[in-house]
Amino acid sequence: MADTIRVEIFGTEYPIKGDVDSDYIEKVARHVDKKMREVAEEHSLVSPSKVAILAAMYITDELFKERDEGRKLTAQIESRVEKLNRRLEEGLRGK
Repeated sequence: MADTIRVEIFGTEYPIKGDVDSDYIEKVARHVDKKMREVAEEHSLVSPSKVAILAAMYITDELFKERDEGRKLTAQIESRVEKLNRRLEEGLRGK
């Protein structure tokens, strides 16, 4: 059963219902709150909806960059594994 936890984001309390650990929900809420506060300060914005949209853009940008970096690292690892496999096969054939 999903529990409801109350979190505060940018001065507003929200009930969040989820099947995940409450610590995780609080961690996510703190991250969103932090980003919204950074955006509000950096851009001198007061409108919560404008702050939320820009914060969402920044968070999405971070996510996309992390995904791209993960794909690059995965490709590098796969390339190295293929090279090692070729060397192993060549070494085994050479015996």
